[in-house]
Amino acid sequence: MTDQRTQDIIDEFDFLDDWEERYRHVIELGKALAPLGEVERNDANKVKGCVSQVWLVSETLPGTPPLINFRADSDAHIVRGLAALLIRLTTDRTAKDILALDIKSVFGAIGLAENLSAQRSNGLGAMITRIKAEAQNALDAG
Repeated sequence: MTDQRTQDIIDEFDFLDDWEERYRHVIELGKALAPLGEVERNDANKVKGCVSQVWLVSETLPGTPPLINFRADSDAHIVRGLAALLIRLTTDRTAKDILALDIKSVFGAIGLAENLSAQRSNGLGAMITRIKAEAQNALDAG
């Protein structure tokens, strides 16, 4: 079952006719992403396994159940856009909801998974792994 947020993203990409339009849209999403501060661009926040530099910051918000908020930044436009998409999919969700979300299938549904280079696919996988690990850590700490 797809929730409304995920369906909205799928619908948004359905309006784009080809890979080039989707690629440009991803770059635009990345441009709209608020940059991280220099202090947050540190080794602890760096996503391992990405050729580009990518930093991911998570914060568990108070509440019952607590929600996790993600912020990210990258030195590469397309990777920054992929991070922006990941944040839209995962931020302000519970750890259980993040862990249950099949992020890779969403990227397949919007036509991005099959059009990414091997390096970008590996980087996307590394970002997804990191987000899932942050959610698992929050669940374990809760």
